[in-house]
Amino acid sequence: MHDMHMIASYRSFLQNYSLEQLRFISAEGVWSIVQMYDHVILVAHEYLNNVELCAQSESRQELGKTASGEQLFQERGFPPIKIKLPDELNAPPNNVDSKEVLLNRLLEVEKRLNEWAPLVDEIHADYKVKHGGFGWLSAREWYDLVGMHFRHHLRQREELEQKLMFG
Repeated sequence: MHDMHMIASYRSFLQNYSLEQLRFISAEGVWSIVQMYDHVILVAHEYLNNVELCAQSESRQELGKTASGEQLFQERGFPPIKIKLPDELNAPPNNVDSKEVLLNRLLEVEKRLNEWAPLVDEIHADYKVKHGGFGWLSAREWYDLVGMHFRHHLRQREELEQKLMFG
């Protein structure tokens, strides 16, 4: 699924639920739909900030991706598993945004993706920013990672939806 269509599907999905359903937490340690949205939006901005840092770079980085980074980009996506972040990176996301706020935040991600789309391939591939798990990534790789991350959370979105329907 093209990244913009996928983000549009995230927007469309929001329309189906009440605010109470969107904020529903089925069990301790399980995110609500709002929390999942908050997470993917924050991460998208972080990745796009790194695209910007690559664009502003004036020095080349010869180091590349880690083995897991190579695999991720070779497969064009995250593995179909739940990924547990270290505790210091795993604070529960915000569970207070309204539908309108989430829609506007998604539109902001789309806007930034659209702004960078024609520019990202003009940024030298050796201008990189380091990712904690995937190694040194170029602007194009950071940009592509946004879509991969949104796609990765589609399964979680479906699981959360099932919890709403079937308790």
